[in-house]
Amino acid sequence: MTRQQASDPWRTRVAAADWSAITDEVNEFGGALLPRLLTAAETVSLREMYDDDGRFRSTVNMGRYRFGEGEYRYFRAPYPEPIERLKQALYPRLLPIARDWWSKLERHAPWPGSLDEWLRMCHDAGQTRSTAILLRYGERDWNALHRDLYGDLVFPMQVVINLNEPGVDHTGGEFLLLEQRPRAQSRGTATLIPHGHGYVFTTRDRPVRSSRGWSAAPVRHGVSAIRSGQRHTLGLVFHDAA
Repeated sequence: MTRQQASDPWRTRVAAADWSAITDEVNEFGGALLPRLLTAAETVSLREMYDDDGRFRSTVNMGRYRFGEGEYRYFRAPYPEPIERLKQALYPRLLPIARDWWSKLERHAPWPGSLDEWLRMCHDAGQTRSTAILLRYGERDWNALHRDLYGDLVFPMQVVINLNEPGVDHTGGEFLLLEQRPRAQSRGTATLIPHGHGYVFTTRDRPVRSSRGWSAAPVRHGVSAIRSGQRHTLGLVFHDAA
């Protein structure tokens, strides 16, 4: 193991993924399963942060706002090391996909080569609030279909990581994507994300082939009802909020 691998295991895990296959799957379905990004011990550590008020800038009760049922909290910046390292490692892997999508849709791709540069652009535009999310669902909780936009500057993909063991810590809680196809019925997918694994998915819309070449298909995401137990997830958004 090299010194860099030892000091940044999250980058090593991201680099070990088959990014060609992930790109093909995201292009086909709007989302793709990622390899294990967090160890069991790291998921426990992140779950235990939920009750540490000092780590978070705000808390949202989903039932109050008709977002579903359950609760989530926005981390304060600077983030805990695993979150920051994963965001830094994932951004350059997702960037070529994002640029390809915007090229197909004949849109200007505003994203620079590094996450730090992109976040500076967000901050200069008034989007200064941190967006990494820790979500906690109990029995019968769920998340309504939605999109995490937060401002005019949006990165077109984001990542969610399951911090619990499906079938052991919880049943239900599949991750849902609903894609509105051009002049066609919507298409849905459901994915049960394994413990510690990530799932990359469309934030707002993505290109799909149509009779006119490429059209933008809006995509929303959510979570099916938790049948039993408790489910925590970490959400990594690559733009900050207004």
